Amino acid sequence: MNSPDQSPLGKASPYADQYDASLLFPIPRAGKRAEIGADGASPFFGADLWTAYELSWLNTRGKPQVALVHFTIPCETPNIVESKSFKLYLGSFTNTVLESVDEVRARLRTDISEAVWRGSDTPATVGVRVLMPEQFDQQPIHELDGLSLDRLDLECTHYQPAPELLTASFDESPVTEVLSSNLLKSNCLVTGQPDWGSVQISYSGPQIDQAGLLRYIVSFRNHNEFHEQCVERIFMDIWRRCRPVKLTVYARYTRRGGLDINPWRTSHPGAVPANVRTARQ
Repeated sequence: MNSPDQSPLGKASPYADQYDASLLFPIPRAGKRAEIGADGASPFFGADLWTAYELSWLNTRGKPQVALVHFTIPCETPNIVESKSFKLYLGSFTNTVLESVDEVRARLRTDISEAVWRGSDTPATVGVRVLMPEQFDQQPIHELDGLSLDRLDLECTHYQPAPELLTASFDESPVTEVLSSNLLKSNCLVTGQPDWGSVQISYSGPQIDQAGLLRYIVSFRNHNEFHEQCVERIFMDIWRRCRPVKLTVYARYTRRGGLDINPWRTSHPGAVPANVRTARQ
C-alpha cells in the first residue's frame, strides 16, 4: 500500500497539462487510525469536505473554462488522497478538451471515487459539485459558529498534542455547548509546512474545561500530521478524556495550492455541514 513518503510531496514533480487520472495518490487511513485506537469500530462518522479553487479545461472550441469544485469524501473510505497528487491531477485538466461540465463532473467523480475506495469490497462514489463563474457570487463566507475559546487570556506551554490537558466536570450537570477556535495549527506530515485552521467542537455531556481545551488545541502547533488525522486525534482524545454523550469536531484549514481540506467527525449521524469557507480560506 502507498505510504506518505512515496507520494509526490516534497519532491520535484512534472506539471502534466493533459488529463491523467493516474496522478492521484491514495494513502490508507488505517495506519494513523491504529495509532489513536480508531482502527476497529470507530466511534465517529463523518466526511472530508474539499474545495478546489483552481480547475480549468478547454471547451470544444479551445476556449478555457474555469470552475470551483466542492468534494465530499466519506470518512468510511479506506484511503485519503494525498493533496499534492490531487493538485497535480486537477492541473492535468488544463489543456484537455472536454465537451461539457457534465463530462468534467463525471471524470472527477469516477477518478476520485476509485482512488479513495481502492481496496474496498464495497466501493461507492464521492460527492462532486462543480460551480461555474455565474455561481461564484453565491458562495458565502462565514466563520465557525460557537463561543470563541480564543477570548481566554491564558498561558500556553505545550506545542505537541497533550491530551492530559483535557478535563471535564463529571460531578456536575451535563451541558450542551458549541465552542470554536482560530488557533489550530499543525504541520504537513511529510514536508513540515504549516497548516493553519479553525476548529469547532460541539458536544453534550460533562462540561469540558475551556482553558484546558484551548491549551490542548494550541498543543498541535508543532505536530506533523495530515488534516484528517489531526481532527480524528482531537475527536478521540476528547471522547476518551471528557466522555461526552455526543461529540462533533469540525475543522476548516486554509487552502494551499488551490485546495482546502475540511474534516468533519461526529459521534451521531447527521447532515454534513455546508461547505462554507471562512474568511481566512
